[in-house]
Amino acid sequence: MRHFGGAESAGRPAPGTGAGRKGLKNDALGMFSSVVIGLASTAPAYSLAATLGLIVAAVGLQAPIVIMLSVVPMLMIAYAFRELNASNADCGTTFTWATRAFGPRTGWMGGWGIIVANVIVMASLAEIAGAYSFRLVGLDGLAKDRLWTTVAGIVWIATMTTVCYVGIEFSAAVQRWLLCLEVGMLVVFAVAALVRVYTNAPPTAIHVSASWFNPLEVTSAKALTSGVLAGVFIYWGWDTAVAINEETVESTRIPGRAAVLSTVLLLVMYALVSTSAQAFAGVGSKGVGLGNTGNSSDVFSGLGQTVFGTHGPGLVLSRLLILMVLTSALASTQTTILPLARTVFSMAVHKAVPAQFARVHRRFLTPTWSTVGMGVVSIAFLVLLTSFSGNVLADSIDSIGLAITFHYGLTGFACLWYHRKILTRSTKDLVFKGVLPGLGGLIMLVLFLYAAIVYAAPKYGATSVDLPLIGPTGGVTVVGLGALLIGLLLMPVVTRGHTVALKLQRNMLPRHLPPHTAVDSASRYMPADTGSGVGGDWFDVIPLSGTRVGLVVGDVLGGGLRAAATMGRLRTGVQVLARLDLVPDELLSRLDDLVEQTAHESEAGQGPGRRQPQPHGALGVTCLYAVYDPASGKCSLARAGESVLAVVEPHTGVVDYPELPPGPPLGIGGPPYESTELKLPPGSLVALFTGGLLQAADGRAAGLARLSEALADHRTPLEELCDRTVTTMLPGPVDEDATLLVARTRLLDRNQFTQWELPPDPAAVATIRTAVSKQLRDWGLDELTFASELIVSELVTNAIRYVGGPIQVRLIRDRTLTCEVSDTGHTTPNLRHAANDDEGGRGLYIIAQMTHHWGTRYTPTGKIIWTEQDLLTDAR
Repeated sequence: MRHFGGAESAGRPAPGTGAGRKGLKNDALGMFSSVVIGLASTAPAYSLAATLGLIVAAVGLQAPIVIMLSVVPMLMIAYAFRELNASNADCGTTFTWATRAFGPRTGWMGGWGIIVANVIVMASLAEIAGAYSFRLVGLDGLAKDRLWTTVAGIVWIATMTTVCYVGIEFSAAVQRWLLCLEVGMLVVFAVAALVRVYTNAPPTAIHVSASWFNPLEVTSAKALTSGVLAGVFIYWGWDTAVAINEETVESTRIPGRAAVLSTVLLLVMYALVSTSAQAFAGVGSKGVGLGNTGNSSDVFSGLGQTVFGTHGPGLVLSRLLILMVLTSALASTQTTILPLARTVFSMAVHKAVPAQFARVHRRFLTPTWSTVGMGVVSIAFLVLLTSFSGNVLADSIDSIGLAITFHYGLTGFACLWYHRKILTRSTKDLVFKGVLPGLGGLIMLVLFLYAAIVYAAPKYGATSVDLPLIGPTGGVTVVGLGALLIGLLLMPVVTRGHTVALKLQRNMLPRHLPPHTAVDSASRYMPADTGSGVGGDWFDVIPLSGTRVGLVVGDVLGGGLRAAATMGRLRTGVQVLARLDLVPDELLSRLDDLVEQTAHESEAGQGPGRRQPQPHGALGVTCLYAVYDPASGKCSLARAGESVLAVVEPHTGVVDYPELPPGPPLGIGGPPYESTELKLPPGSLVALFTGGLLQAADGRAAGLARLSEALADHRTPLEELCDRTVTTMLPGPVDEDATLLVARTRLLDRNQFTQWELPPDPAAVATIRTAVSKQLRDWGLDELTFASELIVSELVTNAIRYVGGPIQVRLIRDRTLTCEVSDTGHTTPNLRHAANDDEGGRGLYIIAQMTHHWGTRYTPTGKIIWTEQDLLTDAR
């Protein structure tokens, strides 16, 4: 398969979901190029040509001040973009940020709003580019022909799509030339118009007045709102500078600054041009007057010849003015494809749209399917809109207003909510992360609601559609609001994978940690904010024999349903192996076998002749498993992969990260796992966590230092400590899921257990029966005396008969009564049904009937057979 220019197939998917890890060309653009693209995206010349007449029709002579006021909500939203980009420079912008702030459904609608706005504006840009292409060469008849302007528009969309496909640097170079011509001609036009007003004024000219800049002169609030809504359109587009953040140097800083600077430069340019145009043409409804409805969709076509003249240099300048509008439309067409393609690309990387759109060209390092696909969609929409709209330009511009206010407003609220926990950190954070984005979002919300109501009037705009059950409705609302509603209908389908994966993950994790004598515990699981990130982490607190407890945290590579299913399988495996009382290193060895088997089964399921596109998520699993014994205060643990344990000393609050024996990640082979043992004073705080907890820090060392600060106040209640730690470690983006498990250790009270040493002598059986009976009476557990004496007698007798050597007996009174008999043997007794003529073999069968649980665990010197009996009364 080959694409434009014979380039080879871009058969490479994006390598990662994180900002800067999608495979786009890094550090391709600087500050100047970012500002150029931000300015060019707004199409200053085209935007003024298409909307200045509409604003004048709404507010009259106050058009300049309304245009200047329209920048206020835009500047507020620009600051929201800047602050969010500083936290997470992802080319998905509103889609990514709204997902992190409000969840995948809201994020999807934010991305859809960008798609709708950009696809709709492509229709108007292509229409104006097609018309001005014919006017440039003097074919004014074709410029008014709907068919030929549509054909020319399709050609220009295809051409600009090709430019974007070839590479971001080539796109920026084209933009620099186009913008220089555009801005230069706007300045020449503005200066020439003002000079004519005060030297050789035409009949329509009026001198600039201070009243033009007084918003109180606007006739009504409705007129002011209509004017501001149209004014918002002419500023829209600067966010392209942020959409290309992953291809910009200093991606977290420069794109945000470029967005704010672009907005300010647009304010200066628009104020100058609108004032000069109004002073020269006036606001009359005839001739070149800005109030003439015949010129409302293109005020520059008539003004050019009037300002510059029709002979000699004037003719050349008037043609250059036409060329300016054409290049403005073309520049905006190109820079509209850039954010459109990158939004879809980011959504595909994060599994919000089909993954095919996440492919990157091997040589150009640009999104392939996203760029070409959005070009095709834009052409299809142009043809569709042309087929039923009475005025493509007017209807498309008004429709865009709905999509613009929607996704800009959502971004403002996302910034406020996203940074809500740190707004009180400083006045600067409060203003730029909270107040300005929040106010900007509120203004956009008001404009959106106003437009949705006004645009629905059947007589509004150039087109009306008779909708079933609703009746005649303005075509602007049908196009704009209808497109957003389509996204709302698609949302449950495209977010279903994320929702199912998250639900599966949640259901497979413990809902509540069990209370335990050995430790107090608390946990937090933070799923990744994107569909591709859910599903990899797990944690557990597993009650073990002898009041011991197992603590485990693990991380499966990848995300989605496969990772969630693998995680559930491994968590179950750990629980089963832990119940077998395996030591940590042996448990990890057995779990390693399970991981390898899972990977082999998945490969076998691919079928013959099918290649696995990337390593299975089960391979490379990290896991930390620890067993704490409250009787001795010792903690035995082993790790697979780069797992880290934090231990906080109970008296000083010093945080330590003990050096653990290295172990390879599960499923990839390597040296055997090795256990180590720590002595933990009572009240020690231990924290187990996955690598995702450190993802927001600049490196592992910085992350551990920040974690030490969060855990230093270890006497805080564990639930509060977890919340504070998560807020400190992950104040913003979560590209991969993260897990934190904290536990505060305790020691068994000396009155809760007792222990005896016995010689391998049959006479010791009677002695231990008597001792056990007395101890149970002291504990008030007389009802368990008979069963306990029988259990101890049987186990001690077996130890004397089959093993020999020293024997230990221990009773533990906790939520159950635990009896442990240890010896130097390494043979596990087997439970069996004795035949009628067997003289032995019934002892363990009887013990199993009289206890709730029983089992065997091995020690360095032998084994322990343990039993647990339920307490019939709470005699503690």
